[in-house]
Amino acid sequence: MFGVVPMGVLLPDSIMRHEAIAVLAAFVAINTIVYVTLSVAKILPKVYVSDWFTTRNRRAETRSIHPDAPI
Repeated sequence: MFGVVPMGVLLPDSIMRHEAIAVLAAFVAINTIVYVTLSVAKILPKVYVSDWFTTRNRRAETRSIHPDAPI
């Protein structure tokens, strides 16, 4: 009655093995990795490098109106 049609195959094998399709597939793969990386970076909290290192530009004493305030 009906012939067997392989499901999921849209293009013949000769087209899928073409160099232009391989370049397009590589571009899509790299684009996907970049998109996922940017999405994950947007979800995570911001990291400030200056918090990891102490610098010498801090005041030795507070200039607050409250003299006993922490530095």
